[in-house]
Amino acid sequence: MSTQVPEQSEEESSASAESDTPAAQKERMRQKRDRAEARERQRQKREQEKAERDEETNVLKVFRYDPEVAGKQEPRFDEFHVPYHKGMTVLDALMYARDEYDSSLTFRHSCRQAICGSDAFFINGRQRLGCKTQLSDLEEPVRVEPLPHAEVVKDLVVDMDHFYDQMEAVEPYFQTNDLPDDELEEQKQSRENREKVKMSTRCIWCGACMSSCNIAAGDNEYLGPAAINKAYRFTMDEREGEDIKQHRMEILEQEHGVWRCQTQFSCSNVCPKDIPLTEHIQELKREAVKSNLKFW
Repeated sequence: MSTQVPEQSEEESSASAESDTPAAQKERMRQKRDRAEARERQRQKREQEKAERDEETNVLKVFRYDPEVAGKQEPRFDEFHVPYHKGMTVLDALMYARDEYDSSLTFRHSCRQAICGSDAFFINGRQRLGCKTQLSDLEEPVRVEPLPHAEVVKDLVVDMDHFYDQMEAVEPYFQTNDLPDDELEEQKQSRENREKVKMSTRCIWCGACMSSCNIAAGDNEYLGPAAINKAYRFTMDEREGEDIKQHRMEILEQEHGVWRCQTQFSCSNVCPKDIPLTEHIQELKREAVKSNLKFW
């Protein structure tokens, strides 16, 4: 087997020499530059598209009030332009405005999962949870105010003490005289009874229903839909004793109890947990009538 390198033909030698000419080198450099410029144009295009997406903003008009700071004691609205992203909620936008624009912007929030009930606001003329309300579902500018019919502490924070007092007035905890003999035995509840009270147990104490109620706005002693619903949850529980049920009905039958409800359905319309509050109040009215019927 021969190891001698074959000699190049005259044509091949000529082509090889030609490829090393200055002109060929310039062509290769030109192609290299073209590829680099194409990559740069693509990069700039991507950055421009990203910038255009980032420039998509939502306008928030947020209620402001601070009684402890001179110059902020007169209520006003501040406008914030918040960069929008898919799935953004009103609470997300408020947090961005606070973190990026004005750290003094004050509002309540906690779980961000529509469970704690702390971020109920008056958004575009309706009581809503900030963490549950999508910006994409609202018309701009998005107007965010504190809950009506409550004393404003600062910005979007309202005093909830009266609301909590009304809730406590109906004794919102389970009471029974019929405990099992064995302390480890459960107090069983039928499936049917559980279904009956199930919706009423979903209340998260957000105060949206109370804020929407015109009766509560004019009668500070009215128990309100949230408290009455909480009473419904225990009154209709088959495990509570009859004497306890009667005691709770006496609370509800008072002048500022269930009979003050005028069946406007505003509470049911704004409830973020879809509790049929008005229906529960009407059922308690029927129970109140039956408890006072005497047959002799």
